[in-house]
Order: sequence, then structure tokens, then C-alpha cells
Amino acid sequence: MKTALITGISGQDGSYLSEHLLSLGYEVHGMVRRHSVAENQDIRIRNLNVNTHYGDLTDVYSINRIVGEVQPDEIYNLGAMSHVRISFDMPAFTLQTNAIGVLNMLEATRTLAPKARFYQASSSEMFGNSVDPDGTQRLTTPMNPVSPYGCAKLLGFNLVRHYRNAYKLHACNGILFNHESPRRGVNFVTNKVVRRAVEIYRGKEKELVLGNLDSVRDWGHSKDYTRGMHQIVNHEIADDFIIASGESRSVRDLCELVFQRLGLDYLKFVRQDGQFMRPEELKYLRGDASKIKSVLRWSPEYTFESMIEEMITYWLDKIK
Repeated sequence: MKTALITGISGQDGSYLSEHLLSLGYEVHGMVRRHSVAENQDIRIRNLNVNTHYGDLTDVYSINRIVGEVQPDEIYNLGAMSHVRISFDMPAFTLQTNAIGVLNMLEATRTLAPKARFYQASSSEMFGNSVDPDGTQRLTTPMNPVSPYGCAKLLGFNLVRHYRNAYKLHACNGILFNHESPRRGVNFVTNKVVRRAVEIYRGKEKELVLGNLDSVRDWGHSKDYTRGMHQIVNHEIADDFIIASGESRSVRDLCELVFQRLGLDYLKFVRQDGQFMRPEELKYLRGDASKIKSVLRWSPEYTFESMIEEMITYWLDKIK
């Protein structure tokens, strides 16, 4: 039986990854931050047979204690300050968590579990507005992030590469483009749109207020992408991979699809508000996942449409 340690286990990705690893016979441990409302700590994982430990990426002592006790075969560093827009309001905390937190995890791995395989959750936000002439971002595309979140993730990405080369750790980066599910936080745009559209459909709300409707993103399903994480960390060579759908849609396209599925015209209900705009906008993302498809034989099971349908069905059932 292999043992895995997941930071951010209580999040969307952590819960899907836990389910996948448990199905493969792993013993799964996770690091969780204490919340004053206990239900927020484990709402996505409370029915899973996982072992949780209190800790924080900014607390070296808790990280060392957990890594030393668990002695994992695989470490998945998914924990982060995960909201890009909020990173502009909390830049120092974002850098401490998403960059120094990676350093703390790598140091704990190097000193306490050097044979463990390490996965870092890197992000398409690292590219910023850089894009190749064919309208795609790939591993060779320059990385020029346009948010504190993206800057912190880029430092974490480079630290993983450094520890791989300097200390021969089996340390990998997965650069994941946007990935969603019914478990996504409702302050992220996909679930915000779907939930509010269903509330409007049920007669509970009257409008949906968003920021930039013309932002273009590459969206896939978290369940597919967490399966890719496991494939990346178990590849015989420690390496970096992009996971993406290779298709781009705007927030406006998302709204049109969701409202249309509910028999509504989004133009009658959606309003833009500058308070939801970023100080520096990331305009466009579309990832090239050809490397992980050819090398690791990864392929998604969900389409964009089937993912959105699953999210709509979830909220229709939840909001009566």
C-alpha cells in the first residue's frame, strides 16, 4: 500500500484526488487548516476514509511534523490561496502561501522524506498574457504573470525545478488550466454563474453580476485533471506537464450556454460591475496538452458541455 500526503485536501481537487487514490488502494493523509466553522474543514471529504492533520503551508513546524509522521511515498502540494482576484487584495499572504509555502514543503521533503515523489500544483496564470502565434500556451511560452497569484505560482514552479536539479528530488509540476466541477467554490466564475442562473430559474434571484465577460479561458473538469496529477507524479522521469482541454471560451459564452440550458436569455439577467474587474486583466488562455496525451496517455472523460450539465444538475437538485 502506498501512502500519499495531500495539502489542500479539503478543496475541490483534493477531494477528487483523494477519491482516485483511495480507489487505487492508497492510504491517504491530508493537511487541513483550522476553521472556526468546523464544517468548512471537511465538507468535501467527510465521507472519505482519509486521515487529516492540522497544519499550514506557512507554518514550517506543522509541515515538518506531518511529513515526518506520515513518511509519504507521494506528496501532492495542492494547498494555496486559490482566488486570483483576491490575490490583488492580499498580495503578501498570497506570496507567503503560494511561494514560500512551496519552499517549506520542498525543504520538508528534502530533509524528512527524500525518496517521496513530489507534485506541485502550478497554474496557467503563470503565463499571463503571453501566447504563442497559434493562440496557444505551451511549456516553451514565456511566462509573464499579471497577478500576485500568478507571480507566486511562478516562483513555486521554478523552486520545484531547482530542487529537482540541485537535490535530485522526484519533483514535478503540473500546469493546470482552469478546471471546474460542482465542488468548485461559489466565488469562482463557473459555479457563480451556474448557481445564480439556477436561482434565477427557480425565482429566488433576479440578476447575475459579473466582471469581465470577455475574458477567455480553457476549462476542463477537476476529476479528469486530478487523475492527470497521479499520472504525472508516477511517471518514471520527474518532469513538467500541461493539463488543458485545448479549447477556449469566454465568460460570455459560459453565460449563454448555462442560461440557454435553463430556457433563459442571459442578456436579460447578467450585468457587469467594475468591482469584479482585476487591476490587470488576464485576457486569454488556451493550453497545449499534447505532451501529457502522448507521453502519459492521459485523455479527458468530460467535455465542456458535459461538465456544465453536471454542474447545472447539481444546483437544480440542491435549489428547490
